[in-house]
Amino acid sequence: MSVDPKKWGVIYNPKAGTRKVKKRWKEIKQYMDAQGVSYDYVQSEGFGSVERLAGILANNGYKTIVIVGGDGALNDAINGIMHSDAPNKRDIAIGIIPNGIGNDFAKYWDIGMDYKEAVKCIINHRARKIDIGFCNYYDGQIHHKRYFLNAINIGFGARIVKVTDGTKRFWGVKFLSYLAAFFLLFFERNLYRMHLRINDEHIRGRIMTVCVGNATGYGQTPSAVPYNGWLDVSVIYRPQLLQTMSGLWMLIQGRILNHKLVKSYRTKKVKVLRAKNAAIDLDGRILPKHFPIEIGILPEHISLIIPK
Repeated sequence: MSVDPKKWGVIYNPKAGTRKVKKRWKEIKQYMDAQGVSYDYVQSEGFGSVERLAGILANNGYKTIVIVGGDGALNDAINGIMHSDAPNKRDIAIGIIPNGIGNDFAKYWDIGMDYKEAVKCIINHRARKIDIGFCNYYDGQIHHKRYFLNAINIGFGARIVKVTDGTKRFWGVKFLSYLAAFFLLFFERNLYRMHLRINDEHIRGRIMTVCVGNATGYGQTPSAVPYNGWLDVSVIYRPQLLQTMSGLWMLIQGRILNHKLVKSYRTKKVKVLRAKNAAIDLDGRILPKHFPIEIGILPEHISLIIPK
């Protein structure tokens, strides 16, 4: 199939939110039509279909793939493209039109909720090569590779992400979501027996949470940037009650690395040899618990359309 290289392949994820979100999609479509954008669009039918549709668009030669959705849909699309058979995946440009509440990666690039500005940004087509993270694991039968843009959380951080994402849909406000996570932390500060290898250093012990970030990692790796070829890692040990309260406040303020119970690293590779009973999430997607897990970085491996 031959596709005009200027034509967009647009994926709309209606599962991203409420009727308001779906109404917004109609407005986005009308605005793209008014701007004379050449595009084909497909609508995801359910969980996992965004990944499949992104792979189909990549295989069919679309050079600009636009995601109308949040962080989860964006992660699915990246995995669909990376697992596709398309040649020169680095030359496929990803555009983001935020839709819904969870849009942390878009906010990192100052892509706001104004869909008109997001569409104009994609029309201007300022593409930048960015890093993507990956993780490998074996489930006993198949070797798996999954990709991420923001972060992998292991332990209690995965539970924070899960609660925050869930309450964002209820409250619609990120700060209130962090308050919900605070109450979870207030009453439950589980520790997990972990064994990690970072920069040839073996880290063993009872750890509350680990975040491996290609970007800000929901505030847990605030110094990470997705264009320097490195991963940032935050390891958080057992906090006392008051330390938990102060730590959550520092997380909201972007200063979690200053907490005395947080140890930070910068690396290109992390191996998680053990994390007993710990939840794992990748850009908000829960992963099965299979260890060891190898986490790495692919520098400048995909293109993202960003504002000028």
